[in-house]
Amino acid sequence: MKYVTFFLLAVGAIVGLVALIAPAPGHASGESAPAFVTEIPHGYRDWRWISSAHEAGNLNSLGAVLGNDVAFKAFREGKLPYPDGTIIAALHYRYVPSEENNKVFGQAQSFVPGVPTNIQFMVKDSKKYAATGGWGFGHFADGKHGDAAFMKSCFPCHEKAKATDLVFTHYVP
Repeated sequence: MKYVTFFLLAVGAIVGLVALIAPAPGHASGESAPAFVTEIPHGYRDWRWISSAHEAGNLNSLGAVLGNDVAFKAFREGKLPYPDGTIIAALHYRYVPSEENNKVFGQAQSFVPGVPTNIQFMVKDSKKYAATGGWGFGHFADGKHGDAAFMKSCFPCHEKAKATDLVFTHYVP
């Protein structure tokens, strides 16, 4: 009985050690975590407003740009590069006329957010996202994140904004 107990303890220790040092599933052979954000950051709807955007053309959207506390402080202070922990959210909606407001104005001049189209995030973590300039990019539609193929276009586009640490948005006081 002593030998069986010793044997089971030894096997358990070896299995535990292997589990501790073995790569996580999907990360074997030098694979790394996705270079994009796969989870919606908690509490983003309570973040502070940084700016707004109107995308014309095929997008035809209104966007609200929000930042967590780290992002908001960096934007206000004009701090570049943005520090690790910065998270920026862009909430996009269809751009639609407000019939209610236009009745008051007597002409078509008021536009408001309509149906939500997507939420995008930029997460600054210089180690985790070193291959993409220190930023992880996220795109979510109907609560689901974009796949790797879809996300490949983010960094090359943002890389054109090197002077502002890959961020297109500017703080609007």
